[in-house]
Amino acid sequence: MRFFLNRKVWPATLIAAFIVGISVAAIVIGRTRNRVQVEFDIHIDKEAIYLSMYAEPPQFAIWLENPVNGKTKQVFVTYRAGQGDWEGKADVPVAIPHWSTVFKDRKEDDDVYDGVSGATPKEDYFRVRVEVPPGSEWICWIEMNLAGDYNDFYPQFNPVTFQEDEFSCGQPALLYKTEIKAEKGNSYVPERIFMSLWENRGNRLLPLDSTITTAQHVFDEINIRLIRPKPVLIDLNKIEKQEILKKE
Repeated sequence: MRFFLNRKVWPATLIAAFIVGISVAAIVIGRTRNRVQVEFDIHIDKEAIYLSMYAEPPQFAIWLENPVNGKTKQVFVTYRAGQGDWEGKADVPVAIPHWSTVFKDRKEDDDVYDGVSGATPKEDYFRVRVEVPPGSEWICWIEMNLAGDYNDFYPQFNPVTFQEDEFSCGQPALLYKTEIKAEKGNSYVPERIFMSLWENRGNRLLPLDSTITTAQHVFDEINIRLIRPKPVLIDLNKIEKQEILKKE
C-alpha cells in the first residue's frame, strides 16, 4: 500500500520544514554568539625530533594565567607529564619544570584544572582550543622539552663533572609566552623567552643563550588566534564535562 500526500498539503509541509530548519539554525548560531575561544596552532619539526637520541615527540604543556589575580587555567598537557607516567618513575618535574611548579599543588577542579591531558602528538600539526570570557585578558604559556636532544653544552654524560643526565632531558625545556585579549579576530605569536631548569628541587628560569641549539627548532611555528566557536547542535565537550562532574 502506498501513501501519497495531498498536493495541497505539500506547500504547507515544506514551509513547516523550512521554518523548523531556520529555527534550529538560529538556535545553534545563537549559542556561539558572544563566545570566544583561544586556538593554539603548533607545527612540530619532525627533523629536529629524529635528530634526538630517542626520536620521540616532545612533552609540552599549555596554560593560561590571569594577569590580575595570578589564577591559572590549564589548556593541554601531554600524557606523560599530565598522568605522571614516566615508565617506572613516579614523577619527572625536570621535563617541563615550570609547569610542574605551577600545578604541583593543584587539584582537578573547574577553575584550575580545566584542560585536556592527551597523547603526545605524533603528527606535524597540533591544535587545541579553550573557551574564555569575551574581552578577558590572559598570559599564554607554553613549555616544551624534547628528551635526548643532547649537544656539547648538555651531553648525556658530562666528563668534567662526571654527572649523567639521569632523566634524559637533554637541553632544558623552553618556555614561550605572550599576552592576549579575548576579542574575536585577534592573533598572536608567542615569544621564546626562557629556558626552564629543575635545580635543587625547584624551578629556575634563565634567559635563552647560545647553549640552546636544536631545541629552538622543535616548535618551528606557533600561532594563537581568537575565534568564535563553530556552531554545533550538541556540545559534546559540555556533555562530557557534565558526565565527569556527575561521577565525582
